Parts: sequence; C-alpha cells; structure tokens
Amino acid sequence: MSDIEKKLSDLGIPLPAPPASGGNYLPYKRVGNLLYLAGVIAIHEGEITHEGQVGDTQTVESGYEAARVCALNALAVIKQAAGSLEAVKQIVSLSGYVNAVAGFPSSPLVINGASDLLLEVLGDAGLHARAAVAVAGLPKNSTVEIQLIVELTPIQP
Repeated sequence: MSDIEKKLSDLGIPLPAPPASGGNYLPYKRVGNLLYLAGVIAIHEGEITHEGQVGDTQTVESGYEAARVCALNALAVIKQAAGSLEAVKQIVSLSGYVNAVAGFPSSPLVINGASDLLLEVLGDAGLHARAAVAVAGLPKNSTVEIQLIVELTPIQP
C-alpha cells in the first residue's frame, strides 16, 4: 500500500475501482510525463451518487460531496494509469463542471470538494490551477464532472 493510499485509509476513505468509460474514448491519455484524464462523474460501483442540478434537487453542500466522489474516481484512474499514486508529481489543472440551475453563481464552492480532497490527500502536490463552471446538464444527470491534468514522475528505463 502506497503512502497516499495509507493516508486515504487513515482518513476512512476507500479508493474505488476506476470507473468504466461511458463511450468510445480512453479514460486517460499519457503524453510524456503528463496524464490527461477524461471527465469523471459522481459515480460509485456503476451507480450515480449525486444526480440533478444544484439549486434544484441538490444543494451546494451535496454538490461539494459529489465533487469529492469525482476526485476519488480521478485518483482511481490515476492509479490505474500510473500503477501507483506515488507517481503523482503534481496536479497541474482541474476543470470542474457543476450541473446547476440557470444563473447559479457558486460553482467554485461546489468544486472546492474536489480541490479540498486532492489537497488533503496529496498535500502540496494537490495544489492546482482550476476552472469551475456551471452547466445546464452533465452525463447521466450527474451533479458534478471533473477533468484533471496530472504531472507524473518520469518513467525510469
């Protein structure tokens, strides 16, 4: 078990299995030391955990939790791609999308759920540039979707 996985365990947060692709695309693409993740939604064991729009059926607080679910799924994809979470040098960028009612102004508060989890688990390596955008809908009516760009440690020959 890696130090990061031990930290997750100590926090009582199990790392899920990486989610399956929802279409004809890869869950990640590695280019040199950069890992580009496809969007991950609030799903656990094939079931949506948070469904619907913030400002309607979801609150900022439940959206925050949905963003945490997304971040855990992203960590599972990183582990799948890199073999270990210890390969993470830094999270470069996070793009967060919030399924929200028209005019919703608090997307950053929702996406903080993902940012806070990455910082909590990865420390300074979890700090990142970020966008947080409200949208009219997301796949499977998920409340949140995130995408990451991750710098990995170089592959050793």
